[in-house]
Amino acid sequence: MRRGFLSILAVALLTAGAASVVSAAAPFRVIVHPQVKGNQIPRTALSSIFLKQAPKWGDGSAVLPVDQSIRSAVRSAFSSEVLGQGLVEVQVYWQRQMARGQVPPPVKTTDEEIVAFVASTPGAIGYVSPKTPLPDSVRELAVVN
Repeated sequence: MRRGFLSILAVALLTAGAASVVSAAAPFRVIVHPQVKGNQIPRTALSSIFLKQAPKWGDGSAVLPVDQSIRSAVRSAFSSEVLGQGLVEVQVYWQRQMARGQVPPPVKTTDEEIVAFVASTPGAIGYVSPKTPLPDSVRELAVVN
């Protein structure tokens, strides 16, 4: 029941337009496969997606998050700003979840690998450094509070 609610909440908030947009100087850019609807995503919904608490988009398709390498400065910033946790806390979270049979998002080592994964995977969402050039095969989402 909770997962279904979070899925619906994530999508409802994804299309909400009355929230403030996070600064354009953010240390990362959130990207999605072009089939994902909406132009913005609330920080709380984004956190739920990357902690795999919101497994579906509003149309019922699977949400497929992809993480940066644990050594990436972009991942450190994303973990802090979106998940509200440091890298160690996120690792502890995933160790506990894996003990329950949950699988963390796949990890890619470069922005280019993240872009390629998102572009080729319907339902995918990832984040890259702000200077990464984005092809037409992905779309950027604004993160809102």
